[in-house]
Amino acid sequence: MEKTILITGSTDGIGLETAKILTSMGHHVLLHGRNPEKLEKVQKMLFELKGGGRSEIYVADLSLMDNVEELAKTVAQKHSKLDVLINNAGVYNAPNLVTEDGLDIRFAVNTIAPYLLTQRLLSLLGTSGRVINVSSAAQSIVQVEALAGRVKLGDGAAYAQSKLALTMWSRSLALSLKDRGPIIIAINPGSILGSKMVKQALGVTGRDIRIGAEILTRAALTDEFKTASGMYFDNDSGQFASPHPDALDTGKCQEIVRVIDTVLA
Repeated sequence: MEKTILITGSTDGIGLETAKILTSMGHHVLLHGRNPEKLEKVQKMLFELKGGGRSEIYVADLSLMDNVEELAKTVAQKHSKLDVLINNAGVYNAPNLVTEDGLDIRFAVNTIAPYLLTQRLLSLLGTSGRVINVSSAAQSIVQVEALAGRVKLGDGAAYAQSKLALTMWSRSLALSLKDRGPIIIAINPGSILGSKMVKQALGVTGRDIRIGAEILTRAALTDEFKTASGMYFDNDSGQFASPHPDALDTGKCQEIVRVIDTVLA
């Protein structure tokens, strides 16, 4: 059965590879990116794949929360139901590290934007949908002042903290919604995969990008993840595992959500 799946950051890397797999399987993929020309090229490429899957393109800069709001609104105007949201878009470094909203761009794109997008699309996802949050093996204790944009961090620290914050709100939201919302899962798609981000950050080619795309596809579609809401999947070990201890601390997770809500207020 055809599913409607929104993938953020789907013009390259794991997002693009996941879009290719899902389109080849006949699913309806909503492509997201910042560059209209790149999106059009990707859509054309997907159209030429065998499998019959359809695609649409959505332009938004996820470092800007008004863009995130507009993205959610546009998706909701075109669709009454969304089967899967894959929050894949991520940033490690950028020429301008502070957004127009005054946030660290790593926290804005990696943590806050996916939280806001998920909240705005909950009604479309319903109780049968799935939210797949692309986390990382790199997770370190979150400084809430940095999350709120009041403290500057280096690239590695900001990235690792933003990914732990993502994992923490994933668990917190899943536990608060229980059976009243979609399945919410955080996934480490695999370390040192050959994405543009890895090449820029570490200067290495990295491993086969399909490793990450295949686990995101499994999480989106298979029964293996049907009852995994609030859990963390580590693709380096190939199994559900414990994330950073802070992501298992209910109080700390609720504090992260509170700070994000305050930022968005």
